Amino acid sequence: MDAELKQYRDNIDEVDREIVRLFERRMHLAKEVGDYKREHNMSILDSTREQAIAERAADAVSGGLKGEVTLLMRALMALAREYQRSSQFGKEEPFLPPPATPKREGVHCVYQGAPGAWSEQAARKLFPGAELSAAAFFEDVFEAVKKERADYGVVAIENSQSGAIGETYDLLRKYGCYVVGRTWIDIKHCLIAKPGAALTGIREVYSHPEGFRQCHRFLMDKAWDLIACSNTAVAVEKVRASGGDKAAAIGSRLAAELNGLAALAPDIMDAANNKTSFVVIGREPEYTERSDLISVTFSVAHRSGSLCEALLPFMAAGLNLTRIESRPVSPGNYRFFAEISGNILDRGIVDTLRHVAGATEYLEVLGCYHTV
Repeated sequence: MDAELKQYRDNIDEVDREIVRLFERRMHLAKEVGDYKREHNMSILDSTREQAIAERAADAVSGGLKGEVTLLMRALMALAREYQRSSQFGKEEPFLPPPATPKREGVHCVYQGAPGAWSEQAARKLFPGAELSAAAFFEDVFEAVKKERADYGVVAIENSQSGAIGETYDLLRKYGCYVVGRTWIDIKHCLIAKPGAALTGIREVYSHPEGFRQCHRFLMDKAWDLIACSNTAVAVEKVRASGGDKAAAIGSRLAAELNGLAALAPDIMDAANNKTSFVVIGREPEYTERSDLISVTFSVAHRSGSLCEALLPFMAAGLNLTRIESRPVSPGNYRFFAEISGNILDRGIVDTLRHVAGATEYLEVLGCYHTV
């Protein structure tokens, strides 16, 4: 090794040792502050003081490092808050209740849509041989699971082309259900009409809004009325019930066959590798050593840099966020949903989530599961 480079690295090692020593001292002092706040029934978070500390540190640095120093101080204070919380409660609260035993026999699964829907195909893949029933709307699926009218529910959560399906994320929070499984289904949309109908005679097309988005290029030069439905299979049923042959639907070939209709134009989606991800929801979490994904939701303070602080522990731990979505809660305030590669049984991941919790206003684990 070059002698000059070695000297630089030796100097860095010396600085790192001093940083660790000072960090340990700072955390001990933070614990004493946390003890005082507990005794005097005070909140752990003091946003005004944290802002003042970050600004003071940024003002004290030179050489264009103000942003880096602000991020460093915010991270330190987030770690201190989590340390204070763990000391205050005296024990670490689990992120998920103990896992329930998955039901294997006599399973009743409800999916959103109608026979022939993509969600039905996902349910059959996930629960072969199970009793399946259809529900008209996404919320109906969640209600059926929550009120114990079904063991599991299957709903779409993401499309490879059009992105996340926000309603599913919102309902996970609203009903307190857990994600217990997931799969991907190839989506091969067809334009479906009555036998003998001609493409030139079509005047109106039914589908779910996602179906329209995923087939945008096929539709863009057509002077057709686009009519939204709750599900692509429901759209196909509407074409079957319609008079004449001017109506068509975007849906699956299976839905066409079940309704005695024909695929007027096959594979009309914009992308040949179009896929949709479906999740299984349950009343209790179900996770094992083979689980490989964790879903979380969190909110952060409404100020510059707060999301970066929340994500920093993931980067530091080398964890991969496979997805992050934001959903509005109120004007100017958002809730975030993220998926993390890993298992909640991994102590390192739990420690990282505790660090994230210290940098957020709220964090909840929605499930740990395996992708089929």
